[in-house]
Amino acid sequence: MRSSLWPVPFAALVLGVLAARLALWIDRKTGWTLDFTAEGAKAVADTLTGALLTFIVFVFSVLLLAVQLASAQLTPRIIARVFSDRYTKAAVSIFVFAFTFSVAVLGRIRDPVPLLSGIVAGYGSLACVAVFLFLIDRLGKELRPVRILATVAAEGRRVIAATYPERFKLDATGKGPLVPERAAPPGLGIPSQVIHHQGAAGVLLAFDPHGLLNLAARANCVIEMVPEVGDFVAPDDPLFRIYQGGAAVTEWDLRQSVAFGTERTLEQDPAFVFRIIVDIACKALSPAINDPTTAVLALDQIHHLLRLVGTRQLDTGQVRDRAGALRLVYRTPFWEDFVSLAVTEIRHFGGDSIQVARRLRAMLENLIESLPEPRRPLLRQELSLVKRQAERAFTEPEDLVRADTGDSQGMGGARQGNGQAANQSDTTGETTNRPV
Repeated sequence: MRSSLWPVPFAALVLGVLAARLALWIDRKTGWTLDFTAEGAKAVADTLTGALLTFIVFVFSVLLLAVQLASAQLTPRIIARVFSDRYTKAAVSIFVFAFTFSVAVLGRIRDPVPLLSGIVAGYGSLACVAVFLFLIDRLGKELRPVRILATVAAEGRRVIAATYPERFKLDATGKGPLVPERAAPPGLGIPSQVIHHQGAAGVLLAFDPHGLLNLAARANCVIEMVPEVGDFVAPDDPLFRIYQGGAAVTEWDLRQSVAFGTERTLEQDPAFVFRIIVDIACKALSPAINDPTTAVLALDQIHHLLRLVGTRQLDTGQVRDRAGALRLVYRTPFWEDFVSLAVTEIRHFGGDSIQVARRLRAMLENLIESLPEPRRPLLRQELSLVKRQAERAFTEPEDLVRADTGDSQGMGGARQGNGQAANQSDTTGETTNRPV
């Protein structure tokens, strides 16, 4: 319901009819009237009603056109976000309410002309014009790459904090995690039941870990959820496996604990945040668009999201009851999955962009410096890949030196990193001393 556009405008449609009846009833009880003839009031109301219908069609056309252009420029993953925006829903609802109210009042106008109903119908049309100007201004600003990236990242930070509420803590040596994040896969044996997906194909959006834990504890069994949140599941694909008994667990109970949809959402899927932002960066780096600055803006958000994930205790995918018995097993992304998703494709598609190389290096160097030691080996490996990619892409020594220097702005920011930018030779062959 939150991701659909139609429920709130549909409620406004019903509310418009009810409000018109209420306004007419108040006019009859109070005797309030307008200094209009019935024919003149009907002519005005008829004009406003026709204009509002045309206005609604025009607004929807503008909205669809803006969304299509933005999805082609950025990523199709933002289409659902535009239609779920509460400001868009409110604006469309006001248009529908004003139109419905005017239609309901038009058929009931007679001498004397009701005051309250006429004022609401007339000034409601003016309100629609004001709301339309606000909506166009908002769409023009919110569909810019920097605003889309910032909005997605803000939601991503909330999802990451909710999914991984515990902070990452080191053991006494300071070199390992206090609580292991990757548990050994349990030897569960042969499943006693296999529950397959029924119905239409779709994406696993979310599941109820507490409900599944309670089901497994009551039936004294182990439940394995086969697909990961975000996976596409087709009919007859395995959905659950039951081990060590579980005859009391019904298929209906298990199916009520999962939610499917046509497209991934951020509900329990923090990796989808990175997927959206990486898609925007990759689209910007395509030869058809060739906009590395947008990719740098995407890396700004990825940088802080990856740092947030790195400071959180990630999920093991294993849930135990109060007695310590394993009850639920499911797939979940690890630190390696987040890093490879955040870096690999952007490094591949932006391999010949100095901006991207410098911003990637600045990001990885900062994360290596700021995150705990167990997070650093994979980051050092990615930094080495960025360096080797630059060596293959840039044949000129000066370009290679620039690409091998971290820059939080891509190009134009204060130089960071390994100091290789100092004491370099310019095109005249003279040595120039430049601050790092």
